Amino acid sequence: MDETLLITKALSDRTRLRIIAALSGGELCVCQVVELLKLAPSTVSKHLHILSGSGLIRSRKDTRWVYYRLSGKGSSKKAQDALKWARAALSGDKSIIEDSKALKKITRVSKEALCRAQIKR
Repeated sequence: MDETLLITKALSDRTRLRIIAALSGGELCVCQVVELLKLAPSTVSKHLHILSGSGLIRSRKDTRWVYYRLSGKGSSKKAQDALKWARAALSGDKSIIEDSKALKKITRVSKEALCRAQIKR
C-alpha cells in the first residue's frame, strides 16, 4: 500500500503532472524543467524529489547537469501503470499542449544560456 500512496501523492499535483507530461517527450535537464514551469529551482527540486521517491521518474548526473526521465524498465508495475494512465489522461489537455510548444523552444536553447538567465532572475 505504501507504494500506491507515494504514487497517488505524486500524481495529485498539477505541477508534477506537467513534469510527467514534459518528460514523456524524453529526458530533460533540471534547468529546462525550471524554465518550462517558471518556478524557483528549489520548488522544482522538491517536485522532482517527490516524483523520484514515488518511482515515477529517475535521474542521472552528467558533469554539472542533472537529467530526469520517466521510469522505464526496472520500475515497478504500479509505477509503469500509473505513468501509462497519467500520459493517456493528459493527452489533448490544453495546458499540456501549450507546455509542449514551449518545451520545443526551450530545448533549442543551450543549457548554459538557460542557467545564466535563471541565475540573473
